[in-house]
Amino acid sequence: MAVQEARSGTGAEGMHVGGCTCGDCPHGVREGHRRAVAAFLRRRDEFAAGQGLPAAVAYSASASRQWVSEELTQRAEAVAERARAEGEAWLTRLWLRTVGTVWGAVLALLLGEALTAVGAGWTGARTAALAAALVVAGVLSAASWLHRARGGALAPVIGEDNRISTSRTVASSWVLFVGYAVLLLAARLAAASRHAERDALISGLDLARGAGVVTVLAVVCGIAVLVRRVVGLRVLAQRLQKVPAHRPRAADLLTDDSGRGAFADIQYVAVHAVALLFAAVRLARRPDQWPDLPWGLGVVVLISSATYLAGKYAEGGRPVVLSVVRVREPGDLDGPIRTGDDIEIRGAGFVPPGARSADRLSRMVVRIGTVDVHVPLVPVTGGFSNPTDSALTVPVPADVEPGAVEVQVVTAAGVATNRCIVQVTE
Repeated sequence: MAVQEARSGTGAEGMHVGGCTCGDCPHGVREGHRRAVAAFLRRRDEFAAGQGLPAAVAYSASASRQWVSEELTQRAEAVAERARAEGEAWLTRLWLRTVGTVWGAVLALLLGEALTAVGAGWTGARTAALAAALVVAGVLSAASWLHRARGGALAPVIGEDNRISTSRTVASSWVLFVGYAVLLLAARLAAASRHAERDALISGLDLARGAGVVTVLAVVCGIAVLVRRVVGLRVLAQRLQKVPAHRPRAADLLTDDSGRGAFADIQYVAVHAVALLFAAVRLARRPDQWPDLPWGLGVVVLISSATYLAGKYAEGGRPVVLSVVRVREPGDLDGPIRTGDDIEIRGAGFVPPGARSADRLSRMVVRIGTVDVHVPLVPVTGGFSNPTDSALTVPVPADVEPGAVEVQVVTAAGVATNRCIVQVTE
């Protein structure tokens, strides 16, 4: 029906436009995801206001809660499927944008050289800079085509969690800059006709001149490899919870997995951006030698890198159950935990960063003895009151045997908490 509405009155050339949600084109996938999210949020708020409940379950609070949770879970899975399709379509479109950005940078370089050449004249260094830029742009364009299904030229900086990696982006920026500088000097060396000029260009590549840049390049490349290793080991050891994102975002460079600004990432990107800008200016002023990076600025870059690496070691933590208590309804008497009662599990780290969407929350499980209980979604206006990062409520099923039983939470990332022993009576 949505496809027919989108096509009506448009003709063959107007297909897949407007409100198309067929999924056969990028616009349809994006529009379908937007509509699915809007419908889910509207339905969630209706349930939060007590509307839309069938009469068969409205008589019981526990039955209505279970029905609402199942309904929202099914709708959330449909929204998540739309989000994954939209993310794949977005990555497919991204390679054209990366190619356009690369060649736009080449055009900007050409315009800048043309403007600065007024009065001073066109020099061989300008030609070499433009030739090096054309080579780099050609290589990046070819890489974008080969990885067009994974984001084009951005494919190497997209991590396994489908987010843009800060460490890989910074390292890639320095690698591209150093590669461009070497190509620039190589082009100038190839065009040099005098022996003295060739010797001057070769001496410009001495390590003494580029020690600062080479040191920074080695550090950032090492950090990119080390961070990947550290994150992988911490995930396997269940000391860090990782949930894949639906698609990469530019904000990933400056935020953590939950989308909040991260100091370690922000300072790392900012300091290296300033250092790269300084090195680019030095290369533009002295295109006959390595862009020398003063050791004062180099030390600042190294301190920033160490801070970023320390932040990666410090982030995360294993979820933990602190206590389990019986939920007492208003007017109810105090008593022990019995089958059929609701229990509140208190702790920390139950909701991994980036897992606050309904489809991720619905994957949480509480293991009570030998019985796995899915955590019900309890909607409120604008979100969910259960589960939360520090507390969640589940019913004790009738299949739980009376006596001492172990309670354990399994998060959406698949990480299991410690076991807490509670007494269940008949």
